[in-house]
Amino acid sequence: MTHTFVTRTRALRPAQRLLAVSGAALAASLLLTSCAGAPAASEPKAASETAADSASAFELTDGWAKAGDGMTGVFGSLTNSGDTDLNLVSVESPAAGMIQLHETVTTGANATMREKEGGFIVPAGGSFELEPGGNHIMFMDLAEPLLAGDEVKLTLNFADGSTAKTSVLVKDYEGAQENYEDVEGMDHGDMEGMDHGDTDAGASSDEHAG
Repeated sequence: MTHTFVTRTRALRPAQRLLAVSGAALAASLLLTSCAGAPAASEPKAASETAADSASAFELTDGWAKAGDGMTGVFGSLTNSGDTDLNLVSVESPAAGMIQLHETVTTGANATMREKEGGFIVPAGGSFELEPGGNHIMFMDLAEPLLAGDEVKLTLNFADGSTAKTSVLVKDYEGAQENYEDVEGMDHGDMEGMDHGDTDAGASSDEHAG
């Protein structure tokens, strides 16, 4: 004998159906509210945005270049209004075939000008001074003589990939009387590591404009 089992499902009463539908709608509403109220995760800034922020915090104030032919220097105050240090690693300009960042090193009675390894660090919220006889941007192999009143365009490149464009005026400056003729015509390899004239330490602050 075969037994057939029949399962009967009780139909929900109207009130029960309404309650079930209302409960489902409430649950869905709470789920949507929860998702909408959750704060969106902040996405990290792209490297290009960070670099742009760094460049916008930089400024070359009171910048100027010494009038000259062959070689010269650019001076002024590198300022950084941002909250992180800026590392200036190189400078470009159509006015010169070669540009280096130079420092002054005093040994005994001599002050030697040489390329600054690692570039210049402009502290957050501070400044870095470029001045004759001290740190400066050295222009070599000038495309043409720089005359008082000329404008020199610069592109400054930082270690984080950011760049800043600016310009400085050329002016006459009598305090720097070094002779650069002995190094004109040398190639890049010859210029690297060379001294740009040994000067008496007591007068070096006024005798180097490049």
